[in-house]
Amino acid sequence: MSRRFVGHVLAASLIAAVIIVGAWAARPSAHEDHSNPGHEHQASAMVQAVREATEGFRDPAFADAAGYQPQFGCVSGPERGAMGLHFVNFSLVADGRLDVTRPELVIYEQLPSGHLKLTGVEFLVLKDQWDASHAEPPQLMGQLFRLNNTPNRYRLPAFYSLHVWAWKENPFGTYVNWHPNVSCDSFSGDSTMLPPDPGAD
Repeated sequence: MSRRFVGHVLAASLIAAVIIVGAWAARPSAHEDHSNPGHEHQASAMVQAVREATEGFRDPAFADAAGYQPQFGCVSGPERGAMGLHFVNFSLVADGRLDVTRPELVIYEQLPSGHLKLTGVEFLVLKDQWDASHAEPPQLMGQLFRLNNTPNRYRLPAFYSLHVWAWKENPFGTYVNWHPNVSCDSFSGDSTMLPPDPGAD
């Protein structure tokens, strides 16, 4: 079994864990409280940076060309809405680095027309990789990542992750896992990358 193959299997398992673990998040964490004006400014800057970096991803064909592939179908929660469709760049997952211009995952919602609408991104890094060269947990532009530690029910390495709902405002908060206004109702089981919805903003 090649080292590259093992790496891809580990990455796929890890992303699955990120999605499943999100289902157990009961509420936004303390760093998602934007009542502080300075924090609001940082949050706004983060959203703007993500939007600028992912403008091209509004066309799902761009994501395909950039090495992002759909995984795990449409992820929904029974009480807290949905996440939608995750498109994963496994090379970025495995590199141990974080860059606001290069999210490890981009997230779409399938519309009734069948088109995919970009809603946000997810940043992800393995804890061991990050901690080997950093004294503090990861953050981007002041936004702290969630730690999913070990041991866990998935028997996977610990990892840090952060959602950013940059393209669809989330009343739960910009950095929470679930979006109450994202739905899997129109998901056909097919993640074919149609052109952007002509009616999208």
